[in-house]
Amino acid sequence: MAERILVIEDEQKIADFLKRGLTYEGFQVDVRMDGESGLKAARDTPPNLVILDVMLPGLDGWEVCRRLRAGGPVSILMLTAKDAVNDRVKGFEVGADDYVVKPFAFEELIARVRALLRRSRTAEDTVFRFDDLTLNVTTREVTRGNRKIELTTKEFDLLHFFLRHPRQVLSREMIYDRIWGYDFGGESNILEVYIRYLRTKLESNGEPRLIQTVRGVGYALREE
Repeated sequence: MAERILVIEDEQKIADFLKRGLTYEGFQVDVRMDGESGLKAARDTPPNLVILDVMLPGLDGWEVCRRLRAGGPVSILMLTAKDAVNDRVKGFEVGADDYVVKPFAFEELIARVRALLRRSRTAEDTVFRFDDLTLNVTTREVTRGNRKIELTTKEFDLLHFFLRHPRQVLSREMIYDRIWGYDFGGESNILEVYIRYLRTKLESNGEPRLIQTVRGVGYALREE
């Protein structure tokens, strides 16, 4: 059965272009032109992936993304004309899995769509543990000791990556490639921002630090 993609995009030409291209690639495509109807469509017939524009009439893409994420597991690719790093960070903060800036090449978009769908299909039914930290890939629950920790999608993915490679030094380039799929450029500090987010949540009860900085290289999940 063809995988379902829901496109929420208010620009008719772009919506039509995406529907034609994605249908040609073998996907079942549904299009909605505003956030409210998009959310209803996602609830009525849950898609495998949502392509979501940020600048929507009424309910904007940020809020649609938050509500989609709260409703359950679904891959979300945000599509927008904004290309500032802060906007990308905000997209990931509200639960987006990836981000494409307009104007875009369809080849790039379809590659990202396939990568997100492949990732969701191959999600392992596995529990990872390190020290007193536990991460359940299936339920997306994270605990430290008896304390439950709420993480955004990107925070979860980043911690999952560390837990798959315990005590290994992971370079900044490797983390960018595996978690974001592309480089934000040498001036971006998005990785440092997310490391800080994770440390704040993992250490909020005064627990020992687990994500260590390896100066000049990257980071490692290991005991102090």
